[in-house]
Amino acid sequence: MKNKAFKNTPDEELVRLYVETQRNLYFEELYHRYVDKVYRKCLSFVKNEVQAEDVTHDIFLRLVLNIGGFKEHSKFSTWLYSITYNYCIDQIRMVKKQAETTLDVNFDPEQEKDESELVEIQAKDLKKALQKIDPDERAMLLMKYQDDFSLKEISDTFKISENAVKMRLMRTREKLRKIYAENIVFFLIIVSKAIWFWKK
Repeated sequence: MKNKAFKNTPDEELVRLYVETQRNLYFEELYHRYVDKVYRKCLSFVKNEVQAEDVTHDIFLRLVLNIGGFKEHSKFSTWLYSITYNYCIDQIRMVKKQAETTLDVNFDPEQEKDESELVEIQAKDLKKALQKIDPDERAMLLMKYQDDFSLKEISDTFKISENAVKMRLMRTREKLRKIYAENIVFFLIIVSKAIWFWKK
């Protein structure tokens, strides 16, 4: 439960206090502020509640071990979400690698317009479409449009240039648009075939 005494204490101040004193109550406050948010982000990647809880636990273990490395170049939340996205991406890649080794599965990534088209995709359909793209592409979109990361913050997280971030975001938006369009076309084909069948 959140400590009311820290209600107006900024995250960054809690980090400083924890690093200086090593008193658990400061870290516990940060944990209570962010555990649900981190869990929801993890769940959007691993799609399994128990696994999402395990990953969330691992992330906070990493956080407590590395919190001294927070240099306040960005907000604490941005730093924590970067750790979260990177860890989730690593977990997904590890699972894919194991699947490829065991089953010899060859993944065939889809080929590579406009940002405004994302808005036109309904939330439910967008969520389904997001599951069909690579985890790093998904993370980049969520950073930009859900967590309001700047291009620089995204480029720092992925260790690529800001121009590369712009290009990847553009290609990922196009990929999402195609997935969404293909789903609509498939639905229309099924409906038209059903109508034709019942008219016979």
